[in-house]
Amino acid sequence: MEQVKRDLRICRRMASRLARRLRVPAIVLLLAIVAAAQPGPSEYQVKAAFLLHFTKFVEWPPSAFAGAAAPFAICVLGDDPFGSALDQVVEGETVDGRKVTIQRIKRIPEPKSCQILFIGKSEKTAAEILPAVGPGVLTVGEHPGFLRDGGIIEFALDGHHVRFDINMRAASQAGLTMSARLLKVARMVQR
Repeated sequence: MEQVKRDLRICRRMASRLARRLRVPAIVLLLAIVAAAQPGPSEYQVKAAFLLHFTKFVEWPPSAFAGAAAPFAICVLGDDPFGSALDQVVEGETVDGRKVTIQRIKRIPEPKSCQILFIGKSEKTAAEILPAVGPGVLTVGEHPGFLRDGGIIEFALDGHHVRFDINMRAASQAGLTMSARLLKVARMVQR
């Protein structure tokens, strides 16, 4: 476990340095390095890395947080498919000076308690959940049709690779600003 954490930290540093030299998004390089460095990361290890790296390419309004010292919360609604992978990826991480925390929740979160809300396969009613989620929340799901239901980012498997699609209208309605660099690496962007 400690070896995996150390390897992820090394990969992040390498990807960041290489991305600056090659002028490409660090997220692309990080995922390539992680894939090459570890024999076959699981689908949810890759998704966990994406969740953390979305924080670097999305801008949240100050009103998305309960206060200046509030942590940056990634919430998992319903059954947790990540196991310890998400905890390992975010350990020691910060976003704009806010400590990144993980919350596993069973119902729609209170306003300003989650900045990223992952809605997994166990939650079959994304169309009912999404309208109840307040502004300032990046909703991420893996159901086919998640974007159609009003979600912002939908994970998809393309062969054996994890990809994602983005719903810009939903992001704008949530008050979130998406980086052009994130849009470039998305498989599809709905406007």
